[in-house]
Amino acid sequence: LRSDLYRHLQALTTPPAAEVVDLPPIPASDLRQMRVLAAEDNRTNQLVFQKMVREMDIELVFADNGRIAVDLFQSFHPDMIFMDISMPEMDGKEAARTIRALGSNVPIVALTAHAMDGDAEGILAAGIDRYLTKPLRKTTIAATLAEFCPDVAHPIELSEETAA
Repeated sequence: LRSDLYRHLQALTTPPAAEVVDLPPIPASDLRQMRVLAAEDNRTNQLVFQKMVREMDIELVFADNGRIAVDLFQSFHPDMIFMDISMPEMDGKEAARTIRALGSNVPIVALTAHAMDGDAEGILAAGIDRYLTKPLRKTTIAATLAEFCPDVAHPIELSEETAA
């Protein structure tokens, strides 16, 4: 995948990570909700997204544009960001570049209607891990949340409906 290629190239230019030590699993009672930031300027799309994740055990916060997303990133400390690409004031690619410039490796997944040839390269080059094209599907959103859910958060349960 292109996102893997960009990640590998980025790894070549960043210092090696410290040695990973296996820690014992965190007791279920100490787990928290996964914190998700969704940057989306369209109110209808916000409502649709909110309805799709309603049954999932996450803490969801919306940003109406990229500038607000960067501000919320710094105060909310999300575990994952869904980022619309076309937004006023600061678009999703610029917001992602700004978040990456702050030194964060939080997963950023673009939500975009831009599915034309050549768009993917620009999206991934902005530091976005992957992109989902609109219209969104609940199964895809759930699988993406489950994939990026950190160990300190309640796991995202995939029901038969969302796992299909």
